[in-house]
Amino acid sequence: MAAELHPRSGKLIGLSNSNRTAQRNQPVQEFNHGLVLSREPLRDRDVFTVRIDKKVNSWSGSVEIGVTALDPACLDFPSSATGLKGGSWIVSGCSVLRDGRSVLEEYGRDLDQLAEGDRVGIQRSARGELHLWVNGHDCGAAASGLPTRLWAVVDLYGKCTQVTVVSCEPPSSMERDTERETVEGHEEVVVCGVSEGDTEDLTSVVNLAAVTNGTTEEVPELPPTHNRPDKFPNNIEPETALTEHQLFDVFNNAIVSLYRSEDEGGGGRDLGGGTGTDSGTGVRGDRGSSSGGGAVNSNSSNSDSGAGTGNTGSTNNSPAGGAGLGAVTSGMMTNDALLFHEKCGTLIKLSNNNKTAERRRPLDEFNNGVVMTNRPLRHNEMFEIRIDKLVDKWSGSIEIGVTTHNPNNLDYPATMTNLRSGTIMMSGCGILTNGKGTRREYCEFSLDELQEGDHIGLMHKASGALHFYINGIDQGVAAAQTPPMVYGVVDLYGMAVKVTIVHNHNHSDRLRRNNAIMRALSPDVGRPRPALSLTSDPDATDRLLFHTNCGQKAAIISEGRTALRPHATDDFNHGVVLSGRPLRSNEVFQVRIDKMVDKWAGSIEIGVTTHNPAYLQLPSTMTNLRSGNTNQSGTWMMTGNGVMHNGTTILDEYGHNLDRLKAGDTVGVVRKEDGSLHFFVNGVAQGPAAWNIPPSVYAVVDLYGQAAQATIMDDMADLPPLPEDSSEGPTVMSPGSPCSVAGGNSANDLRFHQLHGTNAVITNGGRTALRQNCRSEFNDAIVISNRCLRDGELFEIVIQKMVDRWSGSIEAGKIMAGVTSIRPEELEFPNTMTDIDYDTWMLSGTAIMQDGNTMRNNYGCDLDSLTTGSRIGMMRSATGDLHYYINGVDQGVACTGLPPDKEVYAVIDLYGQCVQVSITSSSGPLDNSLCTSNITEKSFPIHSPVAGVAHRLHSKHGKNVVLLGEGCQAVRVGGYAHGIVFSAKELKTDELFEVKIDEIDNQWSGSLHMGLTSLAPPELPSCPMSGLSPSLTQLRAKVTWLLAGSEVRRNGVLQRQNYGASLDRLTVGNRVGVKRCSDDTMHVLIDGEDMGTAATAVAKNVYAVLDLYGRVTAVSIVSSSVLEDAESIKAPSLSSDSCSDGEEDSTPVGSTKLALVPNTVMAFLENHGKNIQLSNQNLTAARVSSYNQGLLVTAQPLPRQQLFQFQIDRLNPSWTSSLSLGVIGHSPDRLNFPSTACCLKRSAWLLQRDSVFHNSLKICENYGPNLDTCPEGTVLGLLVDGNSCLHLHVNGMDQGVAAQDIPTPCYPLIDLYGQCEQVTIVTDNVPTVGGESGEARCQGDMEKADMVDGIKESVCWTPPPEVNPNKTCEYQALCSRFKDLLTLPDGYFNEDAKYNLCYCESCHKLRGDEAYYKRGEPPRDYALPFGWCRFALRIKPHCEVSSAFKKWHIAYHGTSVGALRRTLDHAQLLSGTSSIFSVSPAKMEGPNGYSEPEENSNSLPDRERDRDRDRDRDKEVPRVQLSPTMRYSGLEMFAPKVQFRDPRSHCCHQAQVGFQVCVRPGSYKVGPQNLGASEPLDPRFSNTEIEWITKEQGGTLLYGLLIRVE
Repeated sequence: MAAELHPRSGKLIGLSNSNRTAQRNQPVQEFNHGLVLSREPLRDRDVFTVRIDKKVNSWSGSVEIGVTALDPACLDFPSSATGLKGGSWIVSGCSVLRDGRSVLEEYGRDLDQLAEGDRVGIQRSARGELHLWVNGHDCGAAASGLPTRLWAVVDLYGKCTQVTVVSCEPPSSMERDTERETVEGHEEVVVCGVSEGDTEDLTSVVNLAAVTNGTTEEVPELPPTHNRPDKFPNNIEPETALTEHQLFDVFNNAIVSLYRSEDEGGGGRDLGGGTGTDSGTGVRGDRGSSSGGGAVNSNSSNSDSGAGTGNTGSTNNSPAGGAGLGAVTSGMMTNDALLFHEKCGTLIKLSNNNKTAERRRPLDEFNNGVVMTNRPLRHNEMFEIRIDKLVDKWSGSIEIGVTTHNPNNLDYPATMTNLRSGTIMMSGCGILTNGKGTRREYCEFSLDELQEGDHIGLMHKASGALHFYINGIDQGVAAAQTPPMVYGVVDLYGMAVKVTIVHNHNHSDRLRRNNAIMRALSPDVGRPRPALSLTSDPDATDRLLFHTNCGQKAAIISEGRTALRPHATDDFNHGVVLSGRPLRSNEVFQVRIDKMVDKWAGSIEIGVTTHNPAYLQLPSTMTNLRSGNTNQSGTWMMTGNGVMHNGTTILDEYGHNLDRLKAGDTVGVVRKEDGSLHFFVNGVAQGPAAWNIPPSVYAVVDLYGQAAQATIMDDMADLPPLPEDSSEGPTVMSPGSPCSVAGGNSANDLRFHQLHGTNAVITNGGRTALRQNCRSEFNDAIVISNRCLRDGELFEIVIQKMVDRWSGSIEAGKIMAGVTSIRPEELEFPNTMTDIDYDTWMLSGTAIMQDGNTMRNNYGCDLDSLTTGSRIGMMRSATGDLHYYINGVDQGVACTGLPPDKEVYAVIDLYGQCVQVSITSSSGPLDNSLCTSNITEKSFPIHSPVAGVAHRLHSKHGKNVVLLGEGCQAVRVGGYAHGIVFSAKELKTDELFEVKIDEIDNQWSGSLHMGLTSLAPPELPSCPMSGLSPSLTQLRAKVTWLLAGSEVRRNGVLQRQNYGASLDRLTVGNRVGVKRCSDDTMHVLIDGEDMGTAATAVAKNVYAVLDLYGRVTAVSIVSSSVLEDAESIKAPSLSSDSCSDGEEDSTPVGSTKLALVPNTVMAFLENHGKNIQLSNQNLTAARVSSYNQGLLVTAQPLPRQQLFQFQIDRLNPSWTSSLSLGVIGHSPDRLNFPSTACCLKRSAWLLQRDSVFHNSLKICENYGPNLDTCPEGTVLGLLVDGNSCLHLHVNGMDQGVAAQDIPTPCYPLIDLYGQCEQVTIVTDNVPTVGGESGEARCQGDMEKADMVDGIKESVCWTPPPEVNPNKTCEYQALCSRFKDLLTLPDGYFNEDAKYNLCYCESCHKLRGDEAYYKRGEPPRDYALPFGWCRFALRIKPHCEVSSAFKKWHIAYHGTSVGALRRTLDHAQLLSGTSSIFSVSPAKMEGPNGYSEPEENSNSLPDRERDRDRDRDRDKEVPRVQLSPTMRYSGLEMFAPKVQFRDPRSHCCHQAQVGFQVCVRPGSYKVGPQNLGASEPLDPRFSNTEIEWITKEQGGTLLYGLLIRVE
């Protein structure tokens, strides 16, 4: 056939050179769509060969090649070859895929490692087998049963960008007759066959040749004095008609004989015959025959009978005479074995003939453990060691490499990294050359993370390249050019204590080579035959028994049926036992645990292995046995509740945990005919655990840890049959199995559907999904739920496994989640979810997408930031809203408008780094994450209320509520609303009020609302219908804080979203509680777990309130009073007339001060920034120079729930900016402190100004006050709550959650930057700002009007000392400079500047101000003037002491700059002086219907005297307009803006002015705004009640000048 490509190809392919060359366009921007096919179908035995012309390094992956039955003339080309279906076989990397599914994981050469100029070909043999050819070498059969009509396929994928077809013809005769297996560096060992003869007296004569780059070179003769083979043949070339079993007998008998001779300490035994001798050898044959063994070369088969002399007439004959295979093995021996040199580090002890090195005193010394090889390394010689012992005391571990220094002349250093010449070492995961780092991340493995039993090797290539190997896996080129003569060197550093050199002649390695040779001949060869069995039991071939070759600490008894560890209390491992014969397909191997010990951790492990127990050198545990790259070989073990393949975990969560089994339990394993592996626990099938298991495997049991004895169970009558559809999982669940769902119907349980993406695999009974080939494939792993989701039903998964393979590449990303209304049967699974272009809604990263198009960015969570263990949930509400949940927390509405009449299925895309997920128990119609079984240690004990102590509900409640059980239970008897109930009494500080949900009604939406209210139920009217709102969200009579769903509201106004677990997901048995803490915060608890601070500045006299709304119809109280109900010990009310001096010192019962665990004493660490000086027993830190280098960390980690506080002692206004603070998640002992905290980029959370940073990236803005404005004396604090959330406290006020997922342990961090020069840790001896002081007034000195909602009113004459903590506010200083420009007399203003209040964002957050307060009698709401600065005015003496004056209301008045002086001169708002407010006189009955205010007993005395005087005047009375909010009074039409130049900065600004006034109740009328505004001007006040009108002189009093500067 023509060696050409078909003209039809992938969309990025360009053809040239008469369609012989293909090039992928845009190779740097695109990595796929590079598919080409042969022009004509392949003929049998034709090898379609292409040459790789060009490669780029931008991508991972490379050329892929194979065959397909699809005609290219009508083919719809996919993006890559792995997407071909309908009869396609593709070799990708070192895997073979059929129709996109892997059928062979390890095959031939890794195509990804081929370089430019390499050739790769594909062939269909006459027997219908697929063969891969690399550089002219056949890699063997990759698949069988191929159809006759096939086209060659080449995919220019990833790095490969151009290929050229070089030939399409059968291989040459030499290539056709010789089967070769390529090894590292293109080196091959060829064993020539023997002449025909009697197979009874068969002797082998072999010739060793090294084949390099296709040429055969003679290998120099090696001294035959050593009797151990250095290498074993990798290929065999039969020249005679030997049967497969004859060849099998030859090799295995030779191996067994050699093993026995080594174990018995025999000398130079010959595996061949040969009684003759030669002057060149002195080998004696002990298994010889009379025929002897003439040596045979590749050109001649002549031999001399009995002579044993080689034919010397050929250039290729063996120089060693005498004898068969024995001569070959002798020829491969050397007396110069690779050992450790006798000269070594001062603490090294050599043993085991210098093959083992151990560091003495490993717990006292960590270095001086250098050892070197006794000779230089040969080219392409593997130097490999095994880690035998580690200690857990030190950091760092083993280092390995090469050096040019001769060990005889070397003065050994303490560590090899101290050598500054001729040394290349691998340390950690990097490469050090002459002690300096040359490659920081050489490989993905770190030597510091290796365990006992792991292998480390290196090879010095003939090209000069140095390679390292971890457990047999080549890590690539570490150094391109190394000197020609180097010694191997090992540094037993830190944790590494003992290592042993591993030679190539160990049993397991030779067995793997032997099995590879046998499988190359035929897949049937290699299966042991009864004639070769080492056991004498005649029934061993039929009956499953344990093999007599077992672990060092194990024994076989009861005629092979029972295995035990006789000294189980002394040793925990070396208890491996295998079955005496391979398992047949569908044959169950089951053992019963007879005996267990309680001394150890871990327990029995069970699985299968391809290794023959007759030849296997048993490891300490089977998880330490790692097979190399031999095709279809290895070990699969179930350990704990995971599954491992060759020591690597492939399933994290699988079936019942074997570590929890007891004596009498049974475990079993079976390999099905389809190649899948299943395990049984107590007869219950655990589902498929692995696939593509080879047919000839032995059962393995590891009596590890607690497991001391096990017996094979022959009777399988009670074992249930395997389910036919393995994807559906077991139909019977073990009671303790994690797969079981108590009380659930399996038909209704959420699972993954059996239809899924190409690379996805469903296991664990449909609960687990994983992406196979996760390091070579990053997509095609979409999975979908097995049924549609119900409204309000949560579908939640947990990420169990991730890889870092795709980080930093175009395929980076982790997981995508969403819903689709496409049925699984109708969905054509694309590469990624973003390719689904209809009826699909999804979350990718932070983007919400619909049908592949982005609808919204920056959603509340980022899926790409999730890690292993994170939980992701999704739920469609009854209203068609899609919600996502991260770790159980509702992230809010992602999108709306999902069709309510359509079914939706959950969809997960295991993309990029995400490899494995499992459905959690929280998934389902109800929220199991809130079920009563999840009781934590914080849970309040559930008990029946006790009379006299239990909480009660108040008798006044909503009209649909009935109280039962003496007020301990509430039931809503009708409708869905009018279900408000209150606690019978006020809650004390830290007193928990908790209820349990008894009944729900799913016909309603919504759920329970709960919170605190200052509304006293006794003040309600007797008839509940006239005093209570239908729902708690509408209750506005008094201040109410509540949690509705996951939203926190204050008087119905939204304060916070996504507070915690949503109350809408509660079900029967869940418990909800509320309490008011000592720091005036409200906390909500769900099932005993504190959700954190929900609201701040909560009044002290509050009742618990809940609303039986929607689904929740009945609750009962489960909490009790903290204190007994006795008036004698009841805390005095805030309205008490007497002063309670001792109240502030008392600590209520239940307060956190009564905690039994004392707080950790904190101090600063000695390791700190270079400009820091510590004093006062490391409690005080000062920056002594410059403005930076002031980083501080505490010496102790911050315990959960402990508040760490420090006080700002000194500020330097010469600098700008100020301190920052936060936590770090790693030990600071060895931290190299940068100049500022913002340079910390590993596990650091930082609060700077008003923003939150994580690893120097901003994650939150407008959080808390601006730290740059904190004055001297401010006390700042950090607290990490029980949910791992970080809180900032300012002067004791919690600012809410700043960051989440704070690790344990974490250390507080402070950066004394800029203005901040000194801080001191607050202890019991350091008073905090706002604490007890001599100026603090007794509570009895304050009227009730001063205490609204538990907050002291910030009026000018009674400010607490802490009301204006920010003494360095730049905004306040700017407003003050503007006030100075107005040249107003100082006599108008209060002399004490502490009464001047700034309401900028930083200042009011520092004080913890609420937005709205009440004042006066009757109380009326007013808003604080946020954004303005108030300068206190001097108050008349008779007003200052008048208690009646404090009963007036608060309002605001905007005015112009020109009217300020006249207004201040009259000390009140007068007609004609109020600028815009006073220029519109109104008649007695104005157009708005305002009439003259009624006379009031609180009018000033001169009001009566003036009435007669004014009665005859004009009937027009001037009116003054006020407002309870500056959002109205501060509008520009009322307060015109004026421009001024700041004398300090010389910048131009605009300013406005106004007044804060007191208004006498009854002297004004409330009316609508007259601006015509349609939108609400203030969310608290209706536009119909936002304007107050007064016409009474003396009805207002000025006490504050307000200034706002822009």
